[in-house]
Amino acid sequence: MPINITMPALSPTMEEGNLAKWLVKEGDKVSSGDVIAEIETDKATMEVEAVDEGTVAKLVVPAGTEGVKVNAVIAILAEEGEDAAAAAKGGDGSKDAEAASKAPHPEPVEGRGDEGQDRATPALRQAQGEGGSTTEQAKPVADQAPAAATPAPKKDGERIFASPLARRLAKESGLDLTAVSGSGPKGRIVKADIEAAAKGGAPKAAASAAQAQSTSATAPAPMAKGASDEQVLKNFAEGSYELVPHDGMRKTIAKRLVESKQTVPHFYVSVDCELDALLALRKQLNDAAPVRDDKPAYKLSVNDLVIKALALALRDVPDANVSWTESAMVKHKHADVGVAVSIPGGLITPIIRKAEEKSLSAISNEMKDLGKRARDRKLKPEEYQGGTSAVSNMGMMGVKNFSAVINPPHATILAVGAGEKRPVVKKGELAIAEVMTVTLSTDHRCVDGALGAELIGAFKRYIENPMGMLV
Repeated sequence: MPINITMPALSPTMEEGNLAKWLVKEGDKVSSGDVIAEIETDKATMEVEAVDEGTVAKLVVPAGTEGVKVNAVIAILAEEGEDAAAAAKGGDGSKDAEAASKAPHPEPVEGRGDEGQDRATPALRQAQGEGGSTTEQAKPVADQAPAAATPAPKKDGERIFASPLARRLAKESGLDLTAVSGSGPKGRIVKADIEAAAKGGAPKAAASAAQAQSTSATAPAPMAKGASDEQVLKNFAEGSYELVPHDGMRKTIAKRLVESKQTVPHFYVSVDCELDALLALRKQLNDAAPVRDDKPAYKLSVNDLVIKALALALRDVPDANVSWTESAMVKHKHADVGVAVSIPGGLITPIIRKAEEKSLSAISNEMKDLGKRARDRKLKPEEYQGGTSAVSNMGMMGVKNFSAVINPPHATILAVGAGEKRPVVKKGELAIAEVMTVTLSTDHRCVDGALGAELIGAFKRYIENPMGMLV
């Protein structure tokens, strides 16, 4: 009986992902544990492993397809002794897949049918390098030249059925989808149809709402909350902008930040921390680092000491090391500190687990490894999900101070500014010191003002008396 391989959920909140690459082709034999594909989420690239043994009868979703819904059928395996051609015809869909296609905001996948059995849930493991199987990828049926194309629905108000990839390509090419004939199932427009239409000179899409507006308008339209794309674009002159589609990461960041600001009652406390003692200790520790393979065993940064200081402060003020739920307060036993890392297209927050128990050198080396793999999008989900608090450091960018947005389920996040020479008063006399401003954002549902002040006060003590972090 045909075995359906479906789009896996790589995290509890994942709704869709991009099928970046197939590492097998139709006709290949696979065994349980073989890596067959790479899936891109908004945060990382993951590998999909086969659970069952069999022959790849059909690659339902072409490589490069974006926005594939979780549980959508992406490939079909034929069991041992089963005819692959028959499996491909009888297994490219199931009741589960059909249900998934009727989920809210569906985007059916190219080449999906309506029959079969879904019994495989792919296992996942993290990609460890840039390579993979060198098996030549077969060109999916949906991407071959269209044959006996049938027109897509074009009635007024009726939806035009097209794959996400086809819609994106049509948008980039400026093609009018209503003028494109679909060769996919039930007249669905697929990638090959867009490519053929572009070569054949299909009609271009009508001018956008912004372009249709006269530049002599007396005033721009107001941007009300929840305004449509057309309403927003009315505010800008024709030819003064270009549209860059949102990727998965940017959509997730937008969704989570809106959720945070709408549901978490933020309040902020700031303090100035003198860094002279910390910088002197950092230099002393770096100078004393043992050399291994002609390189120092570690090289501490100010951020490494900030992570340690926050972790120890959370240990010392356990009532602030919490998360909010409607029924109970979650009190964490360890300080798992997330660190915001900027990557192309957004940011990600890898986590230093049990940071209060780790040495400064261990934190430094772990952070370097996590940061590198974050920028390469090679983090495992467990390396960036969860955590009890976070650090967002913009000091290296010259930012003096700022307030960060809490990342639920965290109850706090520490925004770190740049260290700079400032005048200070010491023993009644004016002096110059290296000073850094930090701002703690807190969830007022579980961390009140006095408790937030106690936490940031504990952090300040460790920063200004850094020897305490070594004992």
